[in-house]
Amino acid sequence: MEESINENDIKHYLKAHPDFFERHAHLLAELFLPSPHGKGTISLAERQQIAQRDKIRVLESRFTELILTAEENETTARKVHELTLGLLYAKDVEALHVHLVDFLAAHFQLPNAQLKLWVNESHAADHLFIAAEDSLKNWAKDLSQPYCGTLPTMDIAGWFTDTPASLAVIPMRYQEVTFGLMAIPSEQRSRFYAGMGTLFLNQIGELVSASLARYII
Repeated sequence: MEESINENDIKHYLKAHPDFFERHAHLLAELFLPSPHGKGTISLAERQQIAQRDKIRVLESRFTELILTAEENETTARKVHELTLGLLYAKDVEALHVHLVDFLAAHFQLPNAQLKLWVNESHAADHLFIAAEDSLKNWAKDLSQPYCGTLPTMDIAGWFTDTPASLAVIPMRYQEVTFGLMAIPSEQRSRFYAGMGTLFLNQIGELVSASLARYII
């Protein structure tokens, strides 16, 4: 009695004998399989060609994504470099503030950024230095990363002419000393949201904080 052959037997045989189709090349044209695109049948050779083309398309797509990511990273690096130079060249807090606001508006379409610093012995209250409530100072001090979302419960709505749909609030901090906040509003609700990545916002915050420290601390 002959032993029955199942699919696994065929699969194992073909894997163990990779030269099978070399010895029986005519089968490549004689065996027909359902088309992966749902239209009739195609030969085994055609099916293999389609599979290869699909793999190539996937690889091309991934390669394109890598190129776009690299270009975006390069663009971001150039912007950060430009921001850094402007912060270094700023002659005082006011010049630094102007450069920061103009930079965010020009390069990220984020106008009306607000920089608010706590009043200290060297700086009286003005449009930049504010006599902040202890609750706001404590909230800023407790921020371990930029706040992203809608207006927080802290009373900073008065900083803006119009209520932003979303915003990022970054603590100004240097060597464990928190001395202010930078708030970046947006008209788009999806621009800043809870749980989003904040690497770039952190970098901007660190750059601005370090640049301000020479005037504040």
